[in-house]
Amino acid sequence: MDENLSNKDNNKLLPINQEICFKRILNMTDTLDILSGKWKISILILLSFELKRFSEISKLFKKITDRTLSKDLKDLENNLLISKKTIDAFPKTTEYSITEHGLSITKVLLELREWGQLHREKILSQ
Repeated sequence: MDENLSNKDNNKLLPINQEICFKRILNMTDTLDILSGKWKISILILLSFELKRFSEISKLFKKITDRTLSKDLKDLENNLLISKKTIDAFPKTTEYSITEHGLSITKVLLELREWGQLHREKILSQ
């Protein structure tokens, strides 16, 4: 194991040099930028179960505007987490599905959920 990586036995970070730290911060910043926003994580979770049409997503998330939904779907598509398929019928419909790359973030989302649950319990126990 690289001496500059985290120590998995006690979940503490070992000392690392500034260059490695900066590169890791960039990776984390990229991840947070991709997932940032009120709806992106929810959209990814929804699409991990089955493909959905734009109108179906819009109805499920009642408080999201069509403009915000369009922007978030485009961002997720640009980051290769979801794919978009246009069905040339009348009326024209668009379906969205999660990609294999998008499924790779499932582990991260589960970890975030677990941490969130622990955090909520800690705060509520105060």
